[in-house]
Amino acid sequence: MSVRNLSVIAGQKTLVQDVSFIVPPKSVVGFLGPSGAGKTTLLKSLNRLLDLNPNFRVQGEVLLDGQSIYAPEVDPDALRVRIGMLFQQPVVFPKSIYDNVTLAVKHLGQVPRSEWPAVAERALREAALWDEVKDRLKDSALRLSVGQQQRLCLARTLASQPEVILMDEPTSALDPRTSAAIEELILQLKTKHAIVIVTHNLTQARRLTNTVLRLAVKDGIGRVVACGPAASVLAEA
Repeated sequence: MSVRNLSVIAGQKTLVQDVSFIVPPKSVVGFLGPSGAGKTTLLKSLNRLLDLNPNFRVQGEVLLDGQSIYAPEVDPDALRVRIGMLFQQPVVFPKSIYDNVTLAVKHLGQVPRSEWPAVAERALREAALWDEVKDRLKDSALRLSVGQQQRLCLARTLASQPEVILMDEPTSALDPRTSAAIEELILQLKTKHAIVIVTHNLTQARRLTNTVLRLAVKDGIGRVVACGPAASVLAEA
């Protein structure tokens, strides 16, 4: 993924201005900065979630495998299969564990029905949740703990085998033990996927990221004030 001169405008207000960076394969890129610097807004621009709010406009380019994700012919739903997202709070639907994991593959119809069980097992294994839920896949996902729900959301994203995974402070609502488990998963996932993560935690950024964008608010606008290898950028933080 390549981002070039990206700006996000809401109404008449520029929220994020002139951001450029590259997300290499099999790496973790971190967004750091204070609240209001536009980290989550920037993250949502990378898979067109901002399209859901007609007040937002995006300028510049976001290229995935050399193609603009904002090109008219790009289907946003299909794009979000290739660029998945994990939110700060688990977004679990009032359905079974199995139905939550297979939601996207069912919706898009790209996987034959006969393969859904295998997809669910693979994704739950990748999210380190299979052993905990394999005997209760028909149970409501709402009965899972918060940590399990977050891993279920990760499994739902992984079911579609995305190229890029966006994560918006995925451990902020979790206890230290569960946070450590999610961090370990991220390190495993980056051997197959590119990951972009928003975090306020410098220690976490040091453990997980290869590249860091540090954002700050200048003149009321979120801007990148440092971008480069994590060790260099975090040494100045």
